Amino acid sequence: MAELNGTDLLVRAMTDADWDAVREIYADGIATGDATFETEVPSRDALAGKWLPGHRWVAELGGAVVGWTALAPTSARDCYAGVVETSVYVAAAARGRGVGRALVARQVAAADAAGLWTLQTSIFPENTASIALHHAAGYRTVGVRERIARHHGRWRDTVLLERRSPYVT
Repeated sequence: MAELNGTDLLVRAMTDADWDAVREIYADGIATGDATFETEVPSRDALAGKWLPGHRWVAELGGAVVGWTALAPTSARDCYAGVVETSVYVAAAARGRGVGRALVARQVAAADAAGLWTLQTSIFPENTASIALHHAAGYRTVGVRERIARHHGRWRDTVLLERRSPYVT
């Protein structure tokens, strides 16, 4: 547990009891229009099937879940077994309080311990806070994927970032 603005912040493994809060925070992110190409929150079963077990974390402030992070494989091919896509979401009321930083730190440490060698994420360029968060955690910008997909009727770019584990050779 870390002290954060006078309130205890706890980052812990996601449990079944967290799903409602996780989906609500995801919905808040979707509503911003700058967090994901998703337009509706996927079902619990869809998320559970997509995310790697052992790589799902939540952050609590004052006993309430205020953020989450998860890893998903980028490919089913064996050669890419150590390459994963990252997601991190923080509730609007908890943004700017170090929650994202704590979640990403836990995610990176767990990924390194598991031998995952590449963490990657795609972020809308307008989401400058998320880009800065990832850079601070050791990610580098690989490039901008221009007009990669349509979102709410318009073409969107994404910034592709990655972090390579220093422990996997």
